[in-house]
Amino acid sequence: MSVEAPFRLLALAVPAALVLWYLVTRSRRSRQVVRFTSIGLAEGVTVRAGWRRWVTAGAGILGAIVLAVAFARPVVAVPIPQEQASLILAIDVSLSMGSADVEPSRIEAAQDAAARFAGIAPNDLNIGLVAFAGTALPVLAPDTDRTPLETAIDRLGLGQGTAIGEAIFSSLDQLEAAVPDPEIPKAIVVLSDGETTVGRPDSEAAVAAIEADVPIYTISFGTRAGTIDFRGERIRVPVAPEPLQQLAETTGGQFFQTASESDLSQILAQIGSEIAFETEDREVTDWFAAGGLALLALAIAGSIRWFGRIV
Repeated sequence: MSVEAPFRLLALAVPAALVLWYLVTRSRRSRQVVRFTSIGLAEGVTVRAGWRRWVTAGAGILGAIVLAVAFARPVVAVPIPQEQASLILAIDVSLSMGSADVEPSRIEAAQDAAARFAGIAPNDLNIGLVAFAGTALPVLAPDTDRTPLETAIDRLGLGQGTAIGEAIFSSLDQLEAAVPDPEIPKAIVVLSDGETTVGRPDSEAAVAAIEADVPIYTISFGTRAGTIDFRGERIRVPVAPEPLQQLAETTGGQFFQTASESDLSQILAQIGSEIAFETEDREVTDWFAAGGLALLALAIAGSIRWFGRIV
């Protein structure tokens, strides 16, 4: 939270003065209590009235504080849905994604996380799908219908090669065809465990993404200890996060790295929310004014009810 008129917070000096005045007054009354003829009677009166005085005084002072903040015009960040916001999920289906260093395997965990994301993503967010290995395949155009997306994710199969650059070009083409308006938010999410081995280089794809004003979010998925069995041999397939990190930073996106299906689900959900919503500052002076008045009314009602007077 912030305030539009911070200099008006000087009004907080008023409740601060009320607190000081109340403490001084209570101290004087405490000294006067000892003048009672019966000390036992004085203690009984003090205990019965004590907590009630603290409640009414606290409510009144807190109400004054809230009203002082309202005077400074407070604002809070509110998420606003972005109409037609679109995202392409580009999933690596190279052979290395068959590694079991992430249970049950990288590709199965990625499919589960992607399907879960499809189920919880904002309803108005258009999501498309690109699968890439040695080439990039535009599987599904951006849409809000989740059923075809979940079906397509479930049917992904593995192939040789890793063409991240081609996947980005394919994603850009899909976004341009589905959402030609440059003012509508668009993004690409690249989920991979490796680096480009075939096709156009990442640097060329990054330039195209920058020109289209489409940030690329990259997720490095897997561990350094990954292996696969290929043609009777055990082959090491460690993740290569550095190229993915550079790609995200170059295009204004974000880079993530994980070897957990649950973490991957959370990352996808976070990215989806960032693309589907824009944060906007909204003034909430009326909220604070209402709260302050309610607290003052409570203080007055308590004072009348328990002590027969307003002050």
